[in-house]
Amino acid sequence: MDPLLDAYSQAVSAAAAKVGPSVVALEIITGQGRRGAGSGFVFAPGGLILTNSHVVRGAADIAVTFPDGRTFEAVRVGDDPPTDLALVRVPGADPAPVKLGDSSALRPGQIVIALGNPLGFQWTVTAGVVSALGRSLRSDAGRLIEGIIQTDAALNPGNSGGPLVSSAGEVVGVNTAVIMGAQGICFAIPSKTAAFVAERLLRDGRVRRAWLGLAAQAGPGGVLVFDVQPDSPAADAGVRPGDVLTALDETPLTGVDDLHRLLTEERVGRRTTLHALRRRARIELIVLPREEPATRAPRRAYDEE
Repeated sequence: MDPLLDAYSQAVSAAAAKVGPSVVALEIITGQGRRGAGSGFVFAPGGLILTNSHVVRGAADIAVTFPDGRTFEAVRVGDDPPTDLALVRVPGADPAPVKLGDSSALRPGQIVIALGNPLGFQWTVTAGVVSALGRSLRSDAGRLIEGIIQTDAALNPGNSGGPLVSSAGEVVGVNTAVIMGAQGICFAIPSKTAAFVAERLLRDGRVRRAWLGLAAQAGPGGVLVFDVQPDSPAADAGVRPGDVLTALDETPLTGVDDLHRLLTEERVGRRTTLHALRRRARIELIVLPREEPATRAPRRAYDEE
């Protein structure tokens, strides 16, 4: 065998062997009796498993099967549709967790390995490279998930929630989506994002974000407001439909995604200045953002794997 191909094969098989025992198959039954399936992996002691939000959404029962054939009932710890990540726990099971790698150290062309359960074929391994970094995808909640990893490691329905692994056997991403009709264009949420979200889900069962209570779209010179919810922070501040928001505090706004990026947990209850144009006049409005309420998000515009 060619020495280079042999080295590649050994790297892939070693990484798969290292992470494989911690990769699980999830079987979901919803409250309406519908069945679904996906993947996940043990990322922390105590049977804590990371997967995709869209895998466990609406689940009444979650069954987790390990590579050794053991099956357990899992409980949901927390769910974050804006990043398509969820955390479940398997009481009574404590397999070895994976090691999370540094997704910020990835480079295009680097070898990556995807593990999961595509189309019901359990514990499947595929390999490829990092095709690109810093991609953005629209989540179910309407927010952009940023810093997305693009890979050509083959993913199919059922891979969702499984790990994307470096040649060192460290998890650098959570596989989440493919673009149907394309070939070799697959996406994973970076491990840096997954670690942050998992910590918040463990602490609070959710990721807290600030909320204004307005609907808007990109407009000339800023963010054009077209609806304001009654009794919302925006309504209390005097925001009106037709206002063009140009900045939040001192940060300029060019679109709704800019606003989403700024509405972090730290702004909940904090006095914030909205700079706006109203009938061409410049105004400033003081708003006190509240915690974003839980809402049912629309289905994403791209295809789930």
